[in-house]
Amino acid sequence: MRRAIVLFSGGKDSCYSTYLAKSSGFKIAALVSVISRNPDSYMFHTVNIKFTRLQAEAMGLRWIPLKVSGEKEREVGELKEHLREVIRRLGAEAVVFGAIRSRYQKERIDSICSNLGVEPIAPLWGRVEEEVLLEELRSGMKVIITGVFAEGFTEAWLGRIMDERCVEELKRLAERFGINLGGEGGEYETFVIDAPFFNMRIELLKWDRIWEESCGKFIIREAVLSPK
Repeated sequence: MRRAIVLFSGGKDSCYSTYLAKSSGFKIAALVSVISRNPDSYMFHTVNIKFTRLQAEAMGLRWIPLKVSGEKEREVGELKEHLREVIRRLGAEAVVFGAIRSRYQKERIDSICSNLGVEPIAPLWGRVEEEVLLEELRSGMKVIITGVFAEGFTEAWLGRIMDERCVEELKRLAERFGINLGGEGGEYETFVIDAPFFNMRIELLKWDRIWEESCGKFIIREAVLSPK
């Protein structure tokens, strides 16, 4: 069985890609979460990233945090050097990630993998965003919206549990404001609190909604794992 590590943000696409990679026969050696010192990192999600530890535990997988500066392009080189050691230590042959349309992200991760001699695996790449969203939700994943960063969103979206009605509303925003339906342009971020492939669910105990002008974040302050 081939061993893979997952670049894991805790959002809907990285969670679902983890599931798809495992279902296709990969052994997931670790979930690797990039912790950026810059909350406005161009490459990596930052909202609630430290709670990916709970998601890894819920899936029974090893969690490895990697710290980067968050400076554009420099953070990509930092990730490469971190991954070099992780891949060597775990004997990984592939790197899984959740890109759907973002060429910026995919080209850089593909380049890192080529340099390190491992295969890049993007199970969702090139698929229709609406189809992916509906497939993720119908799989039983419970997804909350943790950040909105584009015109058309309001504070009411923060902490909202995604469902098919939510997808219809996102489609209207896409038509009116040109956002990417899957959030690939950084329009919104998500966090998965439960899924059929979780052994436990994540219970949110404390949180804050922070709204500034036209953008906002749903910041998890305290969370625990609970039996299903």
